Amino acid sequence: MTELVGLADVRAARDLLAGVTRTTPLEPSRPLSTALGGPVWLKCENVQRAGSYKVRGAYVRISRLSAEERSRGVVAASAGNHAQGVALAAGLVGTHATVFMPVNAPLPKVAATKGYGAQIELVGNTVDESLVAAQTFAERTGAVLIHPFDHRDVIAGQGTVALEILEQCPDVKTIVTGVGGGGLISGMAVAAKALRPDVRVVGVQAASAAAFPPSLAAGEPVRLPAFSTIADGIAVGRPGELTFTHVRKLVDEVVTVAEEDISRALLMLLERGKQVVEPAGAVGVAALLAGAVEVQTPVVAVLSGGNIDPLLMLRVIEHGLAAAGRYLRVTVRCSDRPGQLASLLAEIAEHRANVVDVEHQRANPHLRLGEVEVALSVETRGVAHSDTLISALRASGYQVVFAGEA
Repeated sequence: MTELVGLADVRAARDLLAGVTRTTPLEPSRPLSTALGGPVWLKCENVQRAGSYKVRGAYVRISRLSAEERSRGVVAASAGNHAQGVALAAGLVGTHATVFMPVNAPLPKVAATKGYGAQIELVGNTVDESLVAAQTFAERTGAVLIHPFDHRDVIAGQGTVALEILEQCPDVKTIVTGVGGGGLISGMAVAAKALRPDVRVVGVQAASAAAFPPSLAAGEPVRLPAFSTIADGIAVGRPGELTFTHVRKLVDEVVTVAEEDISRALLMLLERGKQVVEPAGAVGVAALLAGAVEVQTPVVAVLSGGNIDPLLMLRVIEHGLAAAGRYLRVTVRCSDRPGQLASLLAEIAEHRANVVDVEHQRANPHLRLGEVEVALSVETRGVAHSDTLISALRASGYQVVFAGEA
């Protein structure tokens, strides 16, 4: 049987991290507290050094290497956050880091990792493929592999997040956090269950990249045949052997959320919480907003990272607005005559909606002679406002067509 990491390991990791990592703030969330009928707090690891909790485990692992091991350098595989954590930790300890990242890794994460002094190798389309390349590199060069989640030192380092939560919110009843390979939730569950066995620890995965539910059902780690999600930080195709054992024994529940839920959570965090969070860091909040898990308050949701590509942020905001009913995309069919477009736009303005984009289309074979399609992107105040606008347009004789309609 695999021996679990213990509370003493997590406490020892915290001693190592003193003066290296920061104790991140615990911020109240009024929107979530109102929705859940009790206190909800956000553990802001998005403002940790290197932008995520990953530096905790990376530093603990690297700082415990012998002088001979440090002389050989370290190697890691990551979509971005572990990469930055390893690069930063390696620099602090005084060793060289080589990091393998997927070819589609977000450019800001690649640039930040380089900025911390690591050598970057872009290999594979997923973290799993990059990890294989990193393992091969370690065997060939003697560099020490710093696994992103499946190592005792890494798990112990990540568990220090829970020690801070229990001190900052002593009456916490539920802790919710995102899950990729399982390092963070494993370490947090070790600390939380040792100090407060009554606390529920809940993991959240993106539904399109959720390896833990089938693995838990099968009783062993199961590899997903394919996976894709905007939450690249938790896009892991197979749980680790060590982390799977911890999750199975200590974690109360693992739930999933849709991409739309993640987008909506990111938008809420940005608008209402003034928090810049990456998709993987927002899945815990997404689960609370979507009602994917029943919780007892006080609840603490971990914002595990804030390293988001600005271009992705633009797309996510637009997606989140659409998911919240505040960004409407429709096609209106009307007669092709002078003044018709002006009349259509005037009616939309009358209902105090804002037109973002307009496109005329006359080449659709479904159109009748003398008919035109006007594709519109419109900002509204929400679902009710969108419904009112659509009803008004149809009452005025316009044919409003949505995707999939003939």
